Amino acid sequence: MLTAIHDTLADEMARDDRVILLGEDIGVNGGVFRVTDGLFDRFGDSRVFDMPIAESAIVGASVGLSVAGFTPVAEIQFAGFSAQAYHQITAQLSRLRYRSRGRFTCPVTIRAPYGGGVRTPEHHADSVEAPFVHAPGLKVVVPSTAADARGLLTSAIRDPDPVLFLEPIALYRRAREEVPDGENVVELGTARVVREPGDAVIVAWGAMVDVACAAADLVAQRRGASVGVVDLRTLSPLDVDTLTRVAEEAGRVVVVHEAPLTAGFGAEVVATIQESAFFSLEAPIARVGSYDLPGPVPTIEDWCRPDAASVATAVERTLDA
Repeated sequence: MLTAIHDTLADEMARDDRVILLGEDIGVNGGVFRVTDGLFDRFGDSRVFDMPIAESAIVGASVGLSVAGFTPVAEIQFAGFSAQAYHQITAQLSRLRYRSRGRFTCPVTIRAPYGGGVRTPEHHADSVEAPFVHAPGLKVVVPSTAADARGLLTSAIRDPDPVLFLEPIALYRRAREEVPDGENVVELGTARVVREPGDAVIVAWGAMVDVACAAADLVAQRRGASVGVVDLRTLSPLDVDTLTRVAEEAGRVVVVHEAPLTAGFGAEVVATIQESAFFSLEAPIARVGSYDLPGPVPTIEDWCRPDAASVATAVERTLDA
């Protein structure tokens, strides 16, 4: 996935000289995860900018640059630090088209690594998608495969409106697959059915898609049940049609996310399915998330995050309901 993101940035910068990169240590150093490695040498200091440790300045500068005709791709080094730019993202970036009555758009993509799985310190593993989905005018995208990372990022950079592109840290080097050469575009707002629904279906995104697949395998071994898996890919806009179809076909749904359970985006998914497929449901929709705690210290990270066993248990409860 890391390579797919790097190559997409390089391809889009080569295709359109308005595309510029800015963030902390992304230039000479190539970024904390080396996602932008070599791009400073290739495109120069007029296209790749090292910024101060000030997330509000990174996003604020991106707003002004986009109005001036550029297409900024900004990196927040870890999504947990997006709180320092919350005003710029939700009150400036996402509202400019509305505020200017369509005169200006903000074609800004904000890349931000997020999530656990690699033993990072506090604030580095936070899953903070829910507050940003709540911001009208902002699209929120979360890939779970290398190919989707390439296709979704291409769409995000070319989109005339701002996109928050959340990159699961755990998948940077773990998500490996063949990625087609040439242009690869995945339309925003389209979910991916990883496994067709059977006796139940699990809805997930990001690193939790692999967890959902492992849970489905576990349930099949223990109960002989067929469990589908859906990868949302885009949280905003949400693919309501696909959610409705899989819920109607399965009748039993489990929603999994890495963020704390209370008021996580899973609650919105549950409400959406409840409204669109209520009469097809054969059991209450279950949710699995992290405990309602701040991001834990690395030694207890696995205890706090959903895993295949906890998701499989939720699926089995739903099957028994």
